[in-house]
Parts: sequence; C-alpha cells; structure tokens
Amino acid sequence: MGNRNIFYSINLKINTVDTLSYKTVSATPASIQKEWVVVDATDQILGRLASKVAEMLRGKYKVNFTPNLDCGDNVIVINCEKVRFTGKKLTDKVYVRHTGYPGGQRFATPKELLARKPEAVVEEAVKGMLPKTRLGNKLYSNLYVYAGAEHPHQAQNPKIINLNDLK
Repeated sequence: MGNRNIFYSINLKINTVDTLSYKTVSATPASIQKEWVVVDATDQILGRLASKVAEMLRGKYKVNFTPNLDCGDNVIVINCEKVRFTGKKLTDKVYVRHTGYPGGQRFATPKELLARKPEAVVEEAVKGMLPKTRLGNKLYSNLYVYAGAEHPHQAQNPKIINLNDLK
C-alpha cells in the first residue's frame, strides 16, 4: 500500500506540469504570402528538379505550412529543354497517354517529347509528385514551364532560385 501511494503522488506532480508552451499555428488563406520564383533547369536531373519544384509549389519549406491549403509559391521553370536524364531513360522510358477514342493509346519516349514539346517532360514529372486531389490541381496551376530563357512574368519580379543550394 505504501508504494502505491508514492507512485500516485509522483503521477500527480507530472500531470500538474503545464502543456506545451507553443501552439501549432495553422495558416489561413488571408495569412498566406505567395512569392514568384524562377528555377533554371539547365543541366538539372529531371527527378531531382521535379521533387524540389513540387516542394516549392506545395510550400513545405515554409514555417506556416498547412497541408490542406495552397501556401506554396508560383514557380517558373526556364530552359526545360536542357534537363538531363540519368542512365538510359532518354530512350527507354515511355510516356503513355490516351486520346479518348478506342485504340487511341499513344506512346512517346523523352527524346521524342523533348524534340516535340520540351515543357511536357518537366510538367509531367512535377504533376506526378503533387497530390492527386483538387488541391493538387490548384497547386499545378501555379507552375509555369518555358523552353527558352525568356518568360512573360517579369512584372511579378520573380526571385531567382539556385536548386543546388537548396537541401
């Protein structure tokens, strides 16, 4: 009986300690600050580029990240035709799409797609790394991919980001 009372008094002392001194702050649509950033895809490996861009679109690096809100930045990717592939992915990887008609399945390798529409390679890779929900569709609309070094978003004063400096 004596040992039981000691254990009970210890539990009372532990339970009287205040809870966390910091509260989790959830962002609200009014408190979200979106920025415009430019990413140069020259000599970047596609998958690593796409994962970092998806993280920026999602806003996961921000202090007030909230999973159910669009708190990421607007990302502009330039020079997407100069992206790199490792191994034999340039010729062996296959992108599959469907026209919607019977027998309408179409196949393309990254080499063919880079020659025809270079933006599609980066867009497809980033889209695959975003959530497959309405929020993911909203985040995807914040991505702008261009084949050359020029882009029409100079008025937004985008900040240039070097992906090699990010973790």
